[in-house]
Amino acid sequence: MKHRSRLEIIAEILETAKTSKAIQAKIMHRVYLSYPQLKEYLSLLLENALIEYKQVERIYTTTPRGLRFLEIYKELNDVVVMTDNIIVR
Repeated sequence: MKHRSRLEIIAEILETAKTSKAIQAKIMHRVYLSYPQLKEYLSLLLENALIEYKQVERIYTTTPRGLRFLEIYKELNDVVVMTDNIIVR
């Protein structure tokens, strides 16, 4: 597995929490994180209101702010891919 940046991991967590009932185990397995790493990222995302935890259901969901983060992340990623494809002469 290639080295991933913090932003890539955050985007993967948000994507997982956006598309399914994301319990901790599901996020951990889909994003390939250890439990300590998962706890660190979930804390960061909760502090920044990018995800929310529904205690009764014990699931994480992506907030509107998290969805906006994903949109911006994907747009920036597309720009970087475009610039990588430009041949400099």
